[in-house]
Amino acid sequence: MSELTLFLIRFAFLAILWIFVLSAVSVIRSDMFGARVPETARGSAPARGKGKAKAPTKRRGSPTHLIVVEGDNTGARAELADAPLLIGRGSDAAIKLDDDYVSTRHARVAASGDEWFVEDLGSTNGTYVGTARITQPTTIGLGVQVRIGKTILELRK
Repeated sequence: MSELTLFLIRFAFLAILWIFVLSAVSVIRSDMFGARVPETARGSAPARGKGKAKAPTKRRGSPTHLIVVEGDNTGARAELADAPLLIGRGSDAAIKLDDDYVSTRHARVAASGDEWFVEDLGSTNGTYVGTARITQPTTIGLGVQVRIGKTILELRK
């Protein structure tokens, strides 16, 4: 084998090794600190050209908060007036769950008119309403159990 061929093989091996190391560091970083979220996707800032989204009007008997009823974070809650609510392990989540089966940005709870919806954000382990795994935004009401990993959440008054 010529010296040039041997040099090129060594160089290619080192390049592949560095690509692997950098991708592993990237995965560890996103797992520890969460993925970067664009300002428009956070829900805190209004999109360009649009006014701030209004929270749904409160009606008698409508839910006021989302609460963890079962799991490691039992009692954690978020007010629905701050909707849309992000649920996950990330630092930008309204309800931050310490559960190994929960993704950084796992699910979102949002309102449309007088109804509340839960939407899975492409999580690995899925989001369940009752016993059914959801694949699209699904309506939830008072007392309906939403399971994310080993954690169960409910809308309450």
